[in-house]
Amino acid sequence: MSDSSPGIVDLLGVLAYAELTAFLRLAEDAALFAPTLNDRAALGDVAATEYGHFRVLRDRIASLGADPEEAMAPFVEAIDAWHAQTRPKDWYEALVKAYVGVGIAGDFYREAARHADPSIIALVDEVLADGSRSEFAVERMRAALDADPRLCGRLALWARRMVGEALSQGQRLAAARPHLAALLVGEQGEDLAEVGRMFARLTEEHGRRMTELGLTPNG
Repeated sequence: MSDSSPGIVDLLGVLAYAELTAFLRLAEDAALFAPTLNDRAALGDVAATEYGHFRVLRDRIASLGADPEEAMAPFVEAIDAWHAQTRPKDWYEALVKAYVGVGIAGDFYREAARHADPSIIALVDEVLADGSRSEFAVERMRAALDADPRLCGRLALWARRMVGEALSQGQRLAAARPHLAALLVGEQGEDLAEVGRMFARLTEEHGRRMTELGLTPNG
């Protein structure tokens, strides 16, 4: 699928808006919930990284001859709704959202990029790299659970809710944007078994993140 196809523009548009809103929400969470100035600064650094990813995507969309705002516009309502439905109530919920919630959405976009050209796959991998987010969230969540193991049950339920909302959002976007849906299954279409394997990969990655955070029975 060529870089300038409608499906690719849709993919880059949804990613660009996702990264822009991630920047805004992380910055807001840092101001509202961070218990120390060091935590506020660290989460602010993560937010700044997300904004850098947004700029890369915006510039790539423009280089394809598309208008970045028009490319992002179809996805504003769904992504804003997801953030509204998963607004954290405290620092711990903000940490889980930053890693698990944003992570599962990123996995969905990676799946969509699997059928794109190598340059697009590389770009998606670059902007969805979660190294700084992972290190930040895992370190602080592990420390919080060591201090108060009772947090585990509540936060595991919170993570499950976010994943359900993220997958529902992904399905709604695919249904509303046929070119984006075509990326998920390939130009020739994939059988139900492959679609099942895709969701198995999403579930596996979610389980890995939960274990990293210590939000599983054996975590």
